[in-house]
Amino acid sequence: MGNAAGVPRDFHALEKRRFQAIELWERGQNQSEIARQLRVVRQSVARWVRQYRAQGRSALRQAGRAGRKPRLSEKQRQQLERLLLADPERLGYGTPLWTCSRVAHLIEQEFAVRYNEGHVWKILVGLGWSPQRPVR
Repeated sequence: MGNAAGVPRDFHALEKRRFQAIELWERGQNQSEIARQLRVVRQSVARWVRQYRAQGRSALRQAGRAGRKPRLSEKQRQQLERLLLADPERLGYGTPLWTCSRVAHLIEQEFAVRYNEGHVWKILVGLGWSPQRPVR
């Protein structure tokens, strides 16, 4: 199921829900009741209880962000944005237009990090930039 596209996970709320489940379990409620009450599947409650029994409360703490860690640090992303604000022609390109291939090349030159041109637009959108088309 998960979140809708673009909706970030609330890791604090997820951790809170796991601790609520353990509180209810310690009060004697069964896993099915807990699952219904917290609107999760019973298997999740069973897994939380199993983790709690094996490792205690620390096993239910936030794991942090999901997925692969970004290859560019936040500092590098800020530096990239400053570079993008410079005119592409000043950096040796023939036209004043940032294309995904140019941005990918810039990232590789400046940070020694290689991105597929098709992924660069996600980085740009994350920086608040939008796709542009040249005026003909």
